[in-house]
Amino acid sequence: MISICPVMAASLLTCKSPPEPHDFRKLPEQFADEQVTEPLIALEAFRDESDFYVRYRAAEGIIYTGGNWNQRIQLTEIQAAETYAGPYTLPLQYRQREAWTDIPKQRVMFRILGQNEWNLFRDQILASVMPKEVSGGLVLHFYVDDYFLYYDGAGELRTTLLQDKPADQPILAYMDFSEFFRRGAPVLEEFFALRGISERDILFNTGDVGAYSLPFLYVNRDLPMAVFARHEPTPRQESSAGRAMAYLQTAGHVAQSHLLGIALRPFSSISRLFFVSLDRVREAAKPDWLVELEATPIPPVSTSSGMNLDAWEEELDELTGRKSSKGTIEYLVDGEEFFPRLIDTLSSANDSIHLRTYIFDNDDFAEKIGRILKRRSNEGVDVKLLFDGLGTIISTIEEQPSLPDEWAAPASVRRFLQTDSRIRVRQAPNPWLTGDHVKVITIDHRIAFTGGMNIAREYRYDWHDLMMEVHGPVVDILQHEFQKAWAYAGPFGDLGYLLRWIEPTAAKAENEGYPVRVLFTRLEDPEIFKAQLRAIRSAKRYIYVENAYFTDDAMLYELVKARKRGVDVRVIMPLVTDRGAITRNNALAANAMLRHGIRIFVYPGMSHVKAAVFDGWACLGSANWDKWSLSINNELNLATSHPETVESLLKQVFEPDLARSVELTEPFPERWSDFLLEMMGDYIF
Repeated sequence: MISICPVMAASLLTCKSPPEPHDFRKLPEQFADEQVTEPLIALEAFRDESDFYVRYRAAEGIIYTGGNWNQRIQLTEIQAAETYAGPYTLPLQYRQREAWTDIPKQRVMFRILGQNEWNLFRDQILASVMPKEVSGGLVLHFYVDDYFLYYDGAGELRTTLLQDKPADQPILAYMDFSEFFRRGAPVLEEFFALRGISERDILFNTGDVGAYSLPFLYVNRDLPMAVFARHEPTPRQESSAGRAMAYLQTAGHVAQSHLLGIALRPFSSISRLFFVSLDRVREAAKPDWLVELEATPIPPVSTSSGMNLDAWEEELDELTGRKSSKGTIEYLVDGEEFFPRLIDTLSSANDSIHLRTYIFDNDDFAEKIGRILKRRSNEGVDVKLLFDGLGTIISTIEEQPSLPDEWAAPASVRRFLQTDSRIRVRQAPNPWLTGDHVKVITIDHRIAFTGGMNIAREYRYDWHDLMMEVHGPVVDILQHEFQKAWAYAGPFGDLGYLLRWIEPTAAKAENEGYPVRVLFTRLEDPEIFKAQLRAIRSAKRYIYVENAYFTDDAMLYELVKARKRGVDVRVIMPLVTDRGAITRNNALAANAMLRHGIRIFVYPGMSHVKAAVFDGWACLGSANWDKWSLSINNELNLATSHPETVESLLKQVFEPDLARSVELTEPFPERWSDFLLEMMGDYIF
């Protein structure tokens, strides 16, 4: 099988007989942090079964380097793979001025090609997605990083990490490395054939310079693998997190939320205690609502037209006490779409970045976002970051399975963000363990993002989730909501919130779009719950719901009643959630819905999407279908009946998710302990 192995690699790992530390001739500063200002020119390169070696010329002279590549790359797995295996990444570990003393006798020499050949090949691949004549560049996702490739003013290709993207270079296209590989393989083989190159191991000099530059490209024409290497950043010198510290932070934050909260937020703290206690009393006293529906037959799915959406919007005006706003919604599905777009807008912000999230984690990806925010704050952009204190602290205790083994997390997210930056950071308090579950980012008062994603690596790489990019006057509402939440978390507490609440909403966003409604969950007014409950009762044709947490019995009851009216009810949920007890709650809920004729689709993996469509009315955002989101925590959803926008949600999310999910035909096994967990499940977050 002919394949390319683009290894934009300077040199790679440890040599077969690595020199002792005192033998290294350390070059100025740390190699990882050096700004490469002149191209590195490979003069000689070869490999054996486990190691490879590169001799190159740099500004300071001749450098020798090499690495043990099979510590991370298993050739047997690659040879057995039917498709491209990888990509792989290897950090640069050493370089020296002395020649190697232990060179393998059996070695494969590399054919070295110059920068001109690389430029010709590179331009052939990139011409279709990023022509030189157009300002902008390509995001290339590789392993755990996104690279930004663009042409500078002189027409030279530049490569940088996406988080360091120049503000004046917009993103023109996104490409996963597998797609880059697919496009590049035939182009490369044709390139070699035209030049009569028969060697199987090739090393290009790319001429790339700058921080994190990719100066070499290694091509193996026999193995379907790709190996990248770059100048790795110096490990952080800050203290790392430990579980003991996280538990202390949790205890301290909870105590502060209550003791200090009573002083700064007396009205909201007391009212939250009242509403939370009242809700628990109501929940304990509820009957088993589904029993009465057992004898009701399950009718065929109705073919009638859906509800009158104009009348429905008027009903919502009455329910919420206000008219819809106006705006546009674009769906960003999964971290692969959302985070590059977010980074693009963060990099080009001119005035302000206001970020409100439930979790700002301490993992490797959250740190990348944090460093962008720190850089932009130091460049004069007004950066405010508000995260839920308890949600963030608890998340830092948990570790995602995909987290790199070598990752050392900062001990304090807040301290990391504030160190060497002008970011203003506030933690939302958690009186009586209630939380601020809203995720809204506003940029320059003209663009907003909202939905289900927090700032953490699982949302970028591991989970299925959904965000919306929003423009138009609805952005003004989201900005005003941020200002109120920011004031509430500040030193004036309730008073600060009141002053922001009576302040009129500033009109700064562009006046564009169609009707878009903002819905909230607040303790005193659970709009999201009431609106969706009434939508279920009003639906005549279909209800599609995708959510990870189904523990609210009132919503479950109404879904069953809708199905007994002939409504086509379909629910997408993950088999396993990030909360073990909720997973068992979901199993019981799925069994109950299946028993009453609702179609249940089990998503393969963790779906964190929170969206529903009722006869052409869409409602989606941060709210789960559990007691916390529908009655207790702060939540924010957007809703619209705009036909094209609803149709896009169905085509971009529901149709593909239904297709990739497995429909449940038999109930999940039930255990006696599930019912005990179900009694507590509504209050597990």
